[in-house]
Amino acid sequence: MKKVFKVFKNKAALAGLLIILFFVFIAIFANFIAPYDPYEQSLYDRLQPPSRTHLFGTDDLGRDILSRIIYGARISLTIGIISVALALGMGATAGLISAYYGGIIDTILMRLFDIMLAFPTILLAIAIMAALGPDLKNAMIAVGIVNIPTFARIVRASALVIKEQEYVMAAYALGQSNFKIIFRHILPNIVGPITVQASLSYGGSILSAAGLGFLGMGAQPPTPEWGAMLSQARSFIISAPWTVTFPGIAIFLSVLGFNILGDGLRDFLDPRLR
Repeated sequence: MKKVFKVFKNKAALAGLLIILFFVFIAIFANFIAPYDPYEQSLYDRLQPPSRTHLFGTDDLGRDILSRIIYGARISLTIGIISVALALGMGATAGLISAYYGGIIDTILMRLFDIMLAFPTILLAIAIMAALGPDLKNAMIAVGIVNIPTFARIVRASALVIKEQEYVMAAYALGQSNFKIIFRHILPNIVGPITVQASLSYGGSILSAAGLGFLGMGAQPPTPEWGAMLSQARSFIISAPWTVTFPGIAIFLSVLGFNILGDGLRDFLDPRLR
């Protein structure tokens, strides 16, 4: 436990954790915190500026923006969890297999990931969405797939180093199965880089999903997703700037929280940076 608390001696990491906990809190207790139903429309109150009645104002359909941002935290955090879990599971497995077996398997997997990395992340995600169709679930899958090569390369690089350690070679000499060597001796010793990358990828996943939502390929109306909210409000950026300002701030803060937490974890786990 002492080691866990040492991480948060880094003020940036602590600030990132507090931001993340804030969004987790409002996502869990959205039913109690949100002042209005995020789907409730009132054309009489459309495009109202921030006031005591509506702290963040209302959108073009009279929906309370604060309530939609609070409920949107649930969607964005869920997107991050599912997409990172998908990328981590498939990427780590591919990286471990590639590093351990090498040869033609390593060559095929790495060249495949090289091809994926040759495309801009958002462009590859759009291509996947074009094949799967515009939907929130498909957006999670698309964001997860585009992050697989990053996890695979990090895991492969770390596993190649651990693979040459004496205790791994001893386990091999004692006749332990490949499965045990990979998941008992190699994987536990590369948790650090994986944890840092997962934290950084979480913020990137939220941003990518918001980008897909803005382009109309992620969450579909009337879902209160931050990127979709920006897309629906872009026509009012001059006449009602609060409709884009507050969802944009929510995206900014959530991504910032995960990024600076990831930086803090990296500084703590990398002995060269201590």
